[in-house]
Amino acid sequence: MKIAVTGSIATDHLMSFPGRFADQLIADQLDKVSLSFLVDELVLRRGGTAANIAFGMAQLGLRPVLLGAVGADFADYRSWLERHGVDCDSVHVSEVAHTARFVCTTDTDMCQIASFYAGAMSEARNIELHPVAQRLGGLDLVLVSANDPAAMIRHSGECRDRGYAFVADPSQQLARMDGEDVLGLVEGADYLMTNEYEKSLLQSKAGLTDEQLLDRVKVRVTTLGKQGVEIVGREVGTIRVPIAREIQAVDPTGVGDGFRAGFFAALDWGVGLERAAQVGCLLATLVLENFGGQEYEVRRDLFVKRLAESYGDAAAEDVRPHLL
Repeated sequence: MKIAVTGSIATDHLMSFPGRFADQLIADQLDKVSLSFLVDELVLRRGGTAANIAFGMAQLGLRPVLLGAVGADFADYRSWLERHGVDCDSVHVSEVAHTARFVCTTDTDMCQIASFYAGAMSEARNIELHPVAQRLGGLDLVLVSANDPAAMIRHSGECRDRGYAFVADPSQQLARMDGEDVLGLVEGADYLMTNEYEKSLLQSKAGLTDEQLLDRVKVRVTTLGKQGVEIVGREVGTIRVPIAREIQAVDPTGVGDGFRAGFFAALDWGVGLERAAQVGCLLATLVLENFGGQEYEVRRDLFVKRLAESYGDAAAEDVRPHLL
């Protein structure tokens, strides 16, 4: 499949707080909160939703096309992604702004407080999908992930107009969208990706019941944190997949991106929805066990072994032939 991944491309500044945010917050004083956390560690990592997803797909043998807006400071990052199998030829480079920055502190409960500077990402609304399709000889799937909100709405609209299958993945940008924007993003999507809270927020803003939501999208995929993932479709009964076994949780940044990379890579292989979700959950676990969304490596034999440990030998044997 020819897959384009649209969304944010950023540099992550990740810090660790050796305590619990909950212990520092006073319920009746939240309207005047003023806190500073002394952190133990600061690491700089490559990130951004689209870049993380594309990296994960490439780890599983695909060659996804990355679509997003960056600054002139993207040269080293571009080299990293291209060396790991990501097509960056359609990335837009701003002449005035820096690549986006994500600054995040994680506590011992894996809770996070973060800020995001958009920078060049605001120019993503100028990106058109059709030239990419012409360069590749078509597009089989477009992931519309967290990005400049205007860009997200433009990309999903163009997918509908040109007949490209697409994934609506609003993520944290739901907070910036009203009901009309939400409907413009999800209408006609082949897949809708959210976590449990985002699903509720999306339906509240758009005024949609579960049934009405499925009238607009073919398949709804909802991640449930430690409870795994739920998949529901117009012609698909409810599928629930538990999380994969972890060795040691280190940092949750990019875990959702890892799931999406594994899920859609496995669908590209031709396995079913349940098996694809299992691959997604295991790739998400690899992300969780490292600092940053691109600091892991998929090693074929170990990946298959861990898949068997979490989901059984049949799952491992189904996936083994597809791993390079």
